[in-house]
Amino acid sequence: MKKLFSLLSIIGIIALSNCSQIPENNDPILGIWAKTEIATIEGKGTETVREEWIFNDVYLGRYQSYSNSKLVFYTDFKWSVDNGTYTIIYGDPQVTDVTVSMEKAKTPEILTLGNGSVFATRE
Repeated sequence: MKKLFSLLSIIGIIALSNCSQIPENNDPILGIWAKTEIATIEGKGTETVREEWIFNDVYLGRYQSYSNSKLVFYTDFKWSVDNGTYTIIYGDPQVTDVTVSMEKAKTPEILTLGNGSVFATRE
């Protein structure tokens, strides 16, 4: 009887796992977005600061900050979309949460803040 129950349990688990389907996320924000700034520091030359946001299809992502091509900070974030407005909620309190909009008509595509300034550019 135990063997029959075990066999039916295994068949049931396989049948249920094959029936579930993960919905596909085709949001246009998916991918890598970046912002690079070059600053001149007296006596030290120039410093390049690059920030990257990597958006994935399960509403999660990774934020990374580089100084002269050296990783100095990273954290994970969650993102959501509501009527074309994206909210990025960081997992680290050192980084302030932000709300951005996508400008698709421009090439390359850009993310803008509420005041219209460029937040990041698609890579």
